[in-house]
Amino acid sequence: MGTDREGGLRRPVRAAVYAVCGAVLLAGCATMPDSGGMRDVESTSRRDTEVRVFAMPPREGAPPAEILQGFLEALTSDDPQYATARQYLTEPAARRWRPESSTTVLADGPGIQVDRTTRNVDTDADDYTFILTGSKVARVDEQQAYTPVTGRYSQPVRLTRDRKSKQWRIDVLPQGVVMGQSDFQRNYMSVNKYYFASDTGAGVPETAVADPVYVRRRVDAMTQMVRSLLAGPTNWLAPAVRSSFPAGTALRDGVAELTPDDQNKLTVPLNGRASKVGREKCWEMATQLLFTLQDLTPTVDTVALQRADGSTLCTLGEDRAVTVARRGPVKRPEYLYFIDDEGRLVRLPGTGTTAEPVPGALGEGVQRFGSAAVSWDEHTAAGVGSDGKSLFVGSLVTGGALEPPVLRSNGVTETDRLTAPSWDARGDLWVADRDPARPRLLMLEQGGGEPIDVRVPGLKGRVDAVRVAADGVRIALVVQAEDGHKSLLIGRIERDGSVGDRPEVSVMGLRSATPELEDVTAMSWAGDSRLVVAGREQGGVQAMRYVQVDGSTPEGPPPAALTGVQSIAASEDDRLPLVAYSSEDGIVRLPSGAQWQKVIKEGRAPVYPG
Repeated sequence: MGTDREGGLRRPVRAAVYAVCGAVLLAGCATMPDSGGMRDVESTSRRDTEVRVFAMPPREGAPPAEILQGFLEALTSDDPQYATARQYLTEPAARRWRPESSTTVLADGPGIQVDRTTRNVDTDADDYTFILTGSKVARVDEQQAYTPVTGRYSQPVRLTRDRKSKQWRIDVLPQGVVMGQSDFQRNYMSVNKYYFASDTGAGVPETAVADPVYVRRRVDAMTQMVRSLLAGPTNWLAPAVRSSFPAGTALRDGVAELTPDDQNKLTVPLNGRASKVGREKCWEMATQLLFTLQDLTPTVDTVALQRADGSTLCTLGEDRAVTVARRGPVKRPEYLYFIDDEGRLVRLPGTGTTAEPVPGALGEGVQRFGSAAVSWDEHTAAGVGSDGKSLFVGSLVTGGALEPPVLRSNGVTETDRLTAPSWDARGDLWVADRDPARPRLLMLEQGGGEPIDVRVPGLKGRVDAVRVAADGVRIALVVQAEDGHKSLLIGRIERDGSVGDRPEVSVMGLRSATPELEDVTAMSWAGDSRLVVAGREQGGVQAMRYVQVDGSTPEGPPPAALTGVQSIAASEDDRLPLVAYSSEDGIVRLPSGAQWQKVIKEGRAPVYPG
């Protein structure tokens, strides 16, 4: 902690200091002299996230160093509008500064350098200019969407003395907020807001799609999330989803904070834009809100929407929400599936340890398989032959004959042929052909017919693995670059009408989900916006971790270490254990709160439906 002393800060300061220019957040305690050099400031370690932080206004007659220090401290507080922080700015600077415009995340706390001091002829005072520096890790934009970024950060902050009051204030600072990575994790949290897939297909129920954003953890996160949901989806997801809220819908004027009652019901007063919606549309709106709020806190189980005049538009609870739309898997998986030592597709019920061949031709052993995928309803399966050349599809019904393959690859070697397949919620089958002469991402409608070449603008390299999310809107691709490194990219699936009787399908907006991994060896969806990934970190260390679709790291510990991981199976139903195939231990599973447990040695390529 800082103490009173000559030539340094004139008052005690907290151990955690976060510099923000434009809210530049510096973490750590630093003595900031009135002139001369300045030390870099290290980012603080994470602390108790429930501790509330309150800001102190500037002291009368404080010198420039203390003003800058006080401003940086004020930016660490839980003040919703940064009102105290603005007291450290000149009036014009306070009007211009928009802390909500962005948050820049640096690897460590920003470094501070004295740039120069100059004499202001008009005020007969010195102006102080400091430079804040660091290595960029990510940026959260005005929509609260997270994006990994790289490069150097360097922004000036200038202090000047007011001619009338003779008080030092900050008059030049960048827009937005900047802070160290650990401070970002302490101050912000990721929450999913939910929209509906734009094109779910005939006979497919309304599907909720997660759109993760970051909100300030202790600044009325519930109201923040409601406002964010009403504002619409983030730019990345918007082309593939829709909102049931009419354009321009917002909270009613004067609503400052939303709080559930003692019956766990949240009442949301809306403006006039939503006053005339019908019952079905209102239920959809309430479902979006309920799914969003339950991702923030499970205590809210009912949502009531109010018209602008205060009358009730509709009320919806959990029991009705699940009939309006589904979130996550089509149904809870009944089995875990894998390939046994005879090349058959077999299944394992619940927590059992005895596998049985699946009904139908894929479980008979007539054709040996190397990988497989089972449809979400568990009625159909697809298998790639053990040599990787051919893709077969069959019903999981006893007595069915093995049909001819629906797709063949001309790749010379097994690793240049077909990837493991993946089913989407519409019943369409996805697979990649790694043939160097013609690498393609393919989709087969309802698992058959002529394969559709899927456009992937911006793809650099070839697809080495494919997994479609349960919502059918997002897809995870392991892509091998020309230098041999494999990265995990997330794209959104867009269907743009038809050419003749065939749809045009594209994967758009590719973005990295694992910027810190050099090589990804296995991956699977493990939640509405989370994946589990095995790969090699920079420097050659093998690791398994959870990642968010936006490239951020979710809270909580990573999976227990496991060597020799070649494939992973996770369910978007988080009640089911993580399963993996290890070259050393065979098929193993990881129940919640336990260590890896061996399931069966003679098996490989485990999958849950999807």
